[in-house]
Formats: sequence, structure tokens, C-alpha cells
Amino acid sequence: MTGAEYREKSRNVISSANGNSLKTLISPPPTPFALWSTERGLSPIVATAIHEGHNIRDDILSFYAIDHDERLREEDPYTEYTMRDVPNRIVFHRSRFEVDINRSRDGAVYLTPEQAWGLNVWTDALTQDQIDTSLQVHDAYYEMLFNFLRGIERQFGHFVVLDIHSYNHRRDGPDAAPTLQSKAPDINIGTFSMDRARWAPVVDALIDHFRSFEINGRPVDVQENVAFQGKGEQTRFVHEHFPLTGCAIAVEFKKFFMDEWTGEPDRSVLSQLRNIVATAVPVLEKSLAGPS
Repeated sequence: MTGAEYREKSRNVISSANGNSLKTLISPPPTPFALWSTERGLSPIVATAIHEGHNIRDDILSFYAIDHDERLREEDPYTEYTMRDVPNRIVFHRSRFEVDINRSRDGAVYLTPEQAWGLNVWTDALTQDQIDTSLQVHDAYYEMLFNFLRGIERQFGHFVVLDIHSYNHRRDGPDAAPTLQSKAPDINIGTFSMDRARWAPVVDALIDHFRSFEINGRPVDVQENVAFQGKGEQTRFVHEHFPLTGCAIAVEFKKFFMDEWTGEPDRSVLSQLRNIVATAVPVLEKSLAGPS
């Protein structure tokens, strides 16, 4: 069965009149108008799920050439669930196909297939006003993020951001062979934009922690800069604005916790990933004593 055939068979799995996906464990689901939500706690550890969102605003809904399934497949559903026990959390609720917070401002709205995995996103060209509305959200998010992190910096002196994402490993279709394990680890740690030597105690402690776990009886395969290098805008922004006090680590979970073609979650694996992230918090808090 090809990917297109599988999508057609599963067309009724995701349905919503206003463009919102039912594929979320956030309870209650975010309203159609929500941009993001935050939770502030007593810790220097922060986690973000900036590709969790699937909502899109009404004025561009009719312009999409791709359907719910195609959008969902390139989003990161359930990443919010994996970080739910981290004291400080930020969840972005708009689809990356409206505005991609993890792209630089000049590439945050996908205008060509080359920006979107070869997908032709739009039936008609967006107006400049529509593009500008999306970019205003990008601007507002980074203003919020700066102030959010500045407050944690003032309180604790330094902080760690776990920038949590997920990625596909069955791009040739649901029945095709998955990407080789050597190229698609269970967890990919991206460190491209950081001062790796400075933050070695933090990053190495996180990798060791992740590697100490098994999921369904198999050791978790954790690699650094293999599938992705952590070149997203959010980690770059953190290291630019907080070069001595902020360590932003891109954490990519391979979608072995879900069916990437239907969006159905494996709740057992998700719960295990949630535990792995939750128990990383004290490890990271302790490791922050390393950099000076």
C-alpha cells in the first residue's frame, strides 16, 4: 500500500470543521484562537513543544492545498505529553503550516515546496497581509520567550531549555522499510548552535540519562547530531541572547511512539518517554553546577 492510498483509507481519522486536529492529548484541547500556553515553575529547567500545534486561523483555511493528515504528519503531536512534568513549559498551538516558530522570520511561512518537504502547501498565493499576520505571531512568540527566559535567568542565574520535537522514519509509506536505525536513533540530541565545550556537563549528563533507560525491553538508542543537528531558530535564539546562561538542547524523538501515517499514539511508549523526561529534571538541575 502506498502512502497516498493509506492516507485515503484513513481520511476520516482526523476531522474538524475549523481545521483543528483531534490528535492531541492536551486536555482540554486548546481553543481555535490560542497561540501558546505557558507554565512557570520553581526550577531552571524549561521544556517547549513548538510543533505540537495543529490549529490554523480561518482566513487562510481555504487556501490550503494539503489536508489535515498531510499537515499532521509533519507536525509533532504528543510532544507536549512527553514534557508535562517539567516545571516550566511552553506549548505552541498554531500549526507550523501557519507559521513555523522554529524557522527564522524570513522562512517562517512556507511559500514554496522546497520549504515544506516538497509539499505544495497553498492553492493560491497568500496576500502580504496574511503573511504579515503570521509573522506578527512569530515576533510575539520570541518577545514572550525572551521575557520568560529572562525571568528564569534572574531567579536561578542559568537555565536549560529542552526543545522537544519528533521526526518521521517511514517516509516511503506505512508498509515500506523504516529509515535505518543508524540514521534514525530513538532520540537525537542536537547541539549545533551551542558552545558545546561550555555546556558539556549538561549535555553529557542528559545523554547518559536517556541512555540508561529501556523502552519495551530495548535500550534507548540516543545519538548526537545524527538525524538532526539542532539548527532550529529557537535554540539559535537562546544561545544568541543568553550565551553564558542559557543551554538550549534540541531533543528529537523518532515517531516510534505513534503511527506517523494515521496519527494514532502508542500510549504505553508515550508514558515511558514522559517518565524519561520527568526524571531528567533533577539530573539537569544538578549538572547546571558545572558551567561557570
